[in-house]
Amino acid sequence: MLQLSFNPKSVTKILTMPLNDRTRDIIFQRFGIGQSDERKTLEAIGQTYGITRERIRQLENFALKSIRQNDNFERATDAFAELKNAIYQKGILLSEKEILETLAKDISARNHLHFLLVLGDDFKKLKEDEEFYHRWTIDEERSEIIHNILRKLYKDIEKEELMPEKDIVALTQEYAKENLKEKILEEMIFSWLRISKLIDRNALGEWGPISSENIRPRGVRDLAFLIFRKSGSPLHFTEVANSISSTFSKEAHPATVHNELIKDPRFILVGRGIYALKDWGYSSGTVRDIIKNILKSSKNLTKEEIIKKVLKERYVKENTILVNLQNRKYFKRNKDGAYSIA
Repeated sequence: MLQLSFNPKSVTKILTMPLNDRTRDIIFQRFGIGQSDERKTLEAIGQTYGITRERIRQLENFALKSIRQNDNFERATDAFAELKNAIYQKGILLSEKEILETLAKDISARNHLHFLLVLGDDFKKLKEDEEFYHRWTIDEERSEIIHNILRKLYKDIEKEELMPEKDIVALTQEYAKENLKEKILEEMIFSWLRISKLIDRNALGEWGPISSENIRPRGVRDLAFLIFRKSGSPLHFTEVANSISSTFSKEAHPATVHNELIKDPRFILVGRGIYALKDWGYSSGTVRDIIKNILKSSKNLTKEEIIKKVLKERYVKENTILVNLQNRKYFKRNKDGAYSIA
């Protein structure tokens, strides 16, 4: 974690010292750098003084201009330079949230740091839009290239596609090398990804479009799906419930999980309370249905061959398979002991 050598509160105290009492109070209330950490609106401050919000806006702009023109502003040169260097090291374009939380330990210090960003000549705030969160930059031209890299990344990820963290980092680095002609450090890549409102990371460390239920699960079924993908093998519904609770810090009752798994076609019941993903090649139906499907594709199989194939799809006892095979209504056995569909 980057640490600033200066105290933002001390710097803002020096910068606001030349202001008269009313103007200083307006700035303190507006940025939450006085006795209260609350950042007040123009309208709220206007009501305090009995003047319009537009007048408060004018006084705020006048105060900021006065601070920049005062000799005390020069005393903050080193602080502004250090803040600029910190943003440079983190990737030049950072979300406002990341800058403040990375460089300041509490809400009060973050408000003071935000005030310095507003004042500094080198810092440009880019407002939140449909694609990106509030962010700050020290290089607008480079920032637009980064925006385009993130746009291309989003377009290249299909709705249902999930990318392991190492893959999305590598892909972003590839795009960065093409457009910026340099290798970008992994830490900077993560800072860029946090800016996007269209791409996010789920609790399992996978990245994808924010619209995907695999990134922003909408209920127990989606959480269960992620648990199965993480496991890679069939699970009992109680195991799924426990994993949801421990992985996502969301209480999941086994009975509720069981009911949701039954309803969702993504999950296949493969044993007593044991489920698997349909994507893994499991087919729905009873043991008898599984045997029928096996014999449709491979006629005249021995008892042993059928048992082996069924056990790949169902967690059942061998005797359950044998009982179904003995049903002459559905299956027949030839003189060699091989079975086929009746």
